[in-house]
Amino acid sequence: MVQAAGTRIGWRDLPAPVRRQIEDIVGGPVVEAVSQAGGFSPGTADRVVTADGRRAFVKAVSPALNTESAVLARREARISAALPGHAPVPRVLGSFDDGDWVVLVLEDIEGTHPRTPWVASEIDAAMTALAELTDVPAPSGLPPVSEAMREDFGGWARVAADPPAGLDPWEADHLPALIAAADRGLARLSDGDTLVHCDIRADNMLVRPDGRVVIVDWPWAATGPAWFDRVLLALNIVVHGGDPERVISGLDRSIVTDTFAGFAGYFRDRARRPPPPSLPSVRAFQRWQADELRPWLRREL
Repeated sequence: MVQAAGTRIGWRDLPAPVRRQIEDIVGGPVVEAVSQAGGFSPGTADRVVTADGRRAFVKAVSPALNTESAVLARREARISAALPGHAPVPRVLGSFDDGDWVVLVLEDIEGTHPRTPWVASEIDAAMTALAELTDVPAPSGLPPVSEAMREDFGGWARVAADPPAGLDPWEADHLPALIAAADRGLARLSDGDTLVHCDIRADNMLVRPDGRVVIVDWPWAATGPAWFDRVLLALNIVVHGGDPERVISGLDRSIVTDTFAGFAGYFRDRARRPPPPSLPSVRAFQRWQADELRPWLRREL
């Protein structure tokens, strides 16, 4: 398994004025900061504790570390602030953007990521959280997921136009079918206006001590069909191990396969690019996900 990991800075790497602004939001001087693993941002991801025991989760990134990460942080701050209190998401305590640093301070959720390979109880808890999410009104200004995924789902067409060295023989022989499946998958995404997270993975969820799941990391939110996040959960289970049938039971199986094809093409196409600054493992992670989806596509297409 390839772990998702960026080269992170930590709390002490932030400029002192930025730390002071964060402490004003949290409500006191920070005496402990524990960096969290996972994800691809090179910025901070710290659980912090103040002298009087207040807790928060701090995300901060500078365009100097990675331009796209700063863009995503601004988007996440805007979307997170617009999500209602009853949604299964962390509460926003505050945020700011001084041009050099984009900072989001969130409720610190007591919990851990779902185990991988996925276990049945945590699959069911994730499904409950996704069902709750379908009742949350989408914030204004979100793009349709079909628009957000249009370029991504063209990955197999780009692979066919310029095949990478070492392309798997089955994929090379079935490029027309993979392109057609991804095209069908994209067309299906235009049906619906439900709030969708668009990046449902184990490392974007936290399981509370009582078993409930909270969904974190919101920069990719969009509107689309209610089944979309559910299929992404199934994709993550296929990649990491577990029982995807627990998630997709009752769905049109061709929807699942066509969506998987779209993402597999995205992963295969992106994996051949050079890694972006401060994100050395992202290409290996994408390549691994494409490899793990291949058995499903071979069986179902």
